Amino acid sequence: MAAGAGGDDLKLLGMWASPAVLRVRLALSIKGISSYEYQEEDFDNKSELLLRSNPVHKMVPVLIHAGKPVCESTVIIQYLDEAFAGDGRPALLPAGPYERAVASFWAAFVDDTLLKAMYQASWSKTEEEKAEGKKKVAAALKTLDGALREVAGGKPFFGGDAPGYVDTVLGGLLAWARSMDVINGVKTIDPVEMPLLAAWADRFGALGAVEAVMPDVNRLVEFSLSLTT
Repeated sequence: MAAGAGGDDLKLLGMWASPAVLRVRLALSIKGISSYEYQEEDFDNKSELLLRSNPVHKMVPVLIHAGKPVCESTVIIQYLDEAFAGDGRPALLPAGPYERAVASFWAAFVDDTLLKAMYQASWSKTEEEKAEGKKKVAAALKTLDGALREVAGGKPFFGGDAPGYVDTVLGGLLAWARSMDVINGVKTIDPVEMPLLAAWADRFGALGAVEAVMPDVNRLVEFSLSLTT
């Protein structure tokens, strides 16, 4: 268990390479919640606690707060933002209903479009399917580059002057994007094709709260290659 502020009987069930788990760890770190217990799960031998806490999907992440489980990464982030509001902690979700709706839209775009394309590009059975997935990844990232210009309005993050909900959701994919760079020998977030997003990735990745929880890229590369052999 990490020592720090605001644990209040928190436990996170996760798997180190999961982008969804990384999102939750990013949210915890950005909000300054460092006192929580982390339990690594083995997907081949899932714990009774995981099976009991998430009986529908039986997947991580699961946040257990005061004995009550919260499932699904975006739901957990929203829960953390509300349950640990105030006391000088940064808010991840915007205060206004319209701004919240916009943030929810782009977070859903990350999951429904970009994440699915990344899985297709990495895990498809044929090279043709992988190539099509890579095209979809590039198109989705270009869309997010435009969204950053529109939503942030010249500010450094999707959340404005500080990282917010969309930054955290998208940031969970950064480590995997960097591992794809190593495997494929090309920049997934091309600074020429998507300069705003590339600058955002560098800026977000350099934050102390982000660096503290990011998995090692070389370890991710080894893990990814092990799944395809």
